[in-house]
Parts: sequence; structure tokens; C-alpha cells
Amino acid sequence: MRVRTALCSAVSVLSALTLLSACSSGSGTGSGGAPLVGVDYPRSDTDFWNSYIKYTPQYGKQLGLDLKTTNSQNDVAKLTANAQTFISQGVKGLAMAPQDTAAIAPTLAQLEAKKIPVVTVDTRPDTGKVYMVVRADNRAYGEKACQYLGTKLGGKGKVVMLQGDLSSINGRDRTEAFNDCMKKNYPDIKVFGEATNWDGAVAAQKLQTDLTADPDIKGVYMEASFALSGTLQVLKQKGLLVGPKDRKHVFVVSNDGIPEELKSIAEGKIDATVSQPADLYAKYALYYVKAAIDGKTFKPGKTDHDSTIIQVRDGVLEDQLSAPLVTADGASYGGVPSVKSDDKALWGNNLG
Repeated sequence: MRVRTALCSAVSVLSALTLLSACSSGSGTGSGGAPLVGVDYPRSDTDFWNSYIKYTPQYGKQLGLDLKTTNSQNDVAKLTANAQTFISQGVKGLAMAPQDTAAIAPTLAQLEAKKIPVVTVDTRPDTGKVYMVVRADNRAYGEKACQYLGTKLGGKGKVVMLQGDLSSINGRDRTEAFNDCMKKNYPDIKVFGEATNWDGAVAAQKLQTDLTADPDIKGVYMEASFALSGTLQVLKQKGLLVGPKDRKHVFVVSNDGIPEELKSIAEGKIDATVSQPADLYAKYALYYVKAAIDGKTFKPGKTDHDSTIIQVRDGVLEDQLSAPLVTADGASYGGVPSVKSDDKALWGNNLG
């Protein structure tokens, strides 16, 4: 009898240990057997990324995924720590948007070793393998801004480019493309390039300094909407926040397509933006994570959602989603077509 009791106790302990081990290592499935997926939000201090955060759980539910989320707050060390948390939770796939595209390489290598597929959103890592990059053509952003400003300024004058962080592939792509386009198509336009590290306060201070030194500046290219509020404030202080028909008007082009940009275009405060698809970033980031979990593969070429997959380098594909130029009149500028700012197809006009 004592032997039987001892044996039962041993079995109970073994069962408990087995259950504890399974819980601590993570089963890889959430409620109802849905695949467990990690999503790291890169920041929550801009309207664009807050919109992405809003869309993510909606699409996670549509795709039947159980999501675990973190926020790395524009800090690669926090992103690395968050990745460790996801590994311990047993996620089957991971979506992230590393803002420092060079420093993320060791984390990607670790996730690859753990056989956890990674989809990067908005940014592309400088090195390392990921399952898919979900992004728009950021060089096209710079080119579209260049063609708009070049046309509006008649190929002459001065413009300020408020750059993003050049440690990011996005900042580099937009900056290089804008400069290349200006040199090729509008050589008589002088460009003042200002590094801002995606910081609105820095952007406003540098724009104010440029306008004080060169009051005849007639164009501003903001590489993202982080600079919108500060730019409008500086222009107002300088008496330059006037309608596009006023001779004092400074033409402003942004990137993102947030509701405030679309409203500012309609009001004549800024002139154009490139609508970076926050909704589709969320949708297709999770779509590709699920596809990776399901063992699907993709090749370069046209997709069924108005985009093109390109091969960036060995082991890295990038789905370049559509990102249209948005203006008040929907006209073409330097051969670049645009859509009107009140177009209901724009995600910035559909936020509840």
C-alpha cells in the first residue's frame, strides 16, 4: 500500500513538473489554439505609429492570431529585451519595426537560430535575414516630394529638408532620393539638409534658424509627420502660414498621411504628403507572419494587393506597398500623379 502511495505521489509530482515546463517554455498557441504571435510597437509618440497600434489588434483578430505586444520606445536595447520576452513566451512568429536598422542584427540572428520567423514593418534591417519586409518604396517618397516642390518652385529657389534619423534605412532612402532628384531635375534649387533624429523640437529649431538666415526659403520637405506641428508653428511665427495663392506662402510636403496632414492640406497650411499606409502595414505584417507559420513561401513579382515584392538581397524579400502622393487638387507634378486629400480611400480619412 505504501509503495502504491509513493508511486502515485511520484506520478503527481512528475505531471506537475511537466505542466510547469510546458507553461514556462510557451506552447506557441493562445486561446482556442490560435497561433501565438509577438508584435513590438516601435514607439507611441507619433500619430502615424499610434494609428498602426490601433489597426494591429483588428487585423490580428481577422487573421485568427493571438497577439502578445510590447513597445520598444525607439530604443534598440528595449527591442532586444522585448524579443527575449517573446522567445520565453513561445511565440511562433514576430513582427517588429526596428528604428536602428544596423543594431538589430544580433537579435535577428538569435531569432533565426530559434526558428522564429520575423517580419519587419516600415524598416529593413541593414544585415540579417527576415521572412519579409513590409514597407513602401521610401526612395519614391523622396522623389515624389522633390518633383512636387521642384514643380511648384519652377525649378529655382531654396528648400529645407528636415531629415529623419540617418541610422535608419528610411531616413537614408528619403534623403538620398530627394537630393539625387533635385540634382538631376532641379539643379538651380538649393537644398538645406537638416538632421533631426525624427525629433519634432529639433526640426522646428533648425527650420527657424534656416528661415532667419535665408528668409527667401520657399519649400520644406518633412520626412515624416513628426515635424508637422513644429513646422506650422514656426511658419506662423514668421508670418508665413498663409494660403498657397499668397506670394509669401512656403510650400510644405510631408510623409505619412495622418488625418492632421490631410486636414492641413485642405486648409492650405501645407501642400502635399505621401500617404504611408499605416493600416496596410498592420494588415500585411501579420499576414506574412501567419504565412511564415503556415510554411508558405513567396517570390518577387506583383501581388494581389496592388504592390510588388522585390528581392533586396539573398534571403530578404520586401513587399513594397502603394504610397500615393496626396495634394489638394489631385493633379500630376513632375510626372507624378496624386490623389486628392479628401479621397475616402486614404486611411487617414477613415480613422474612427
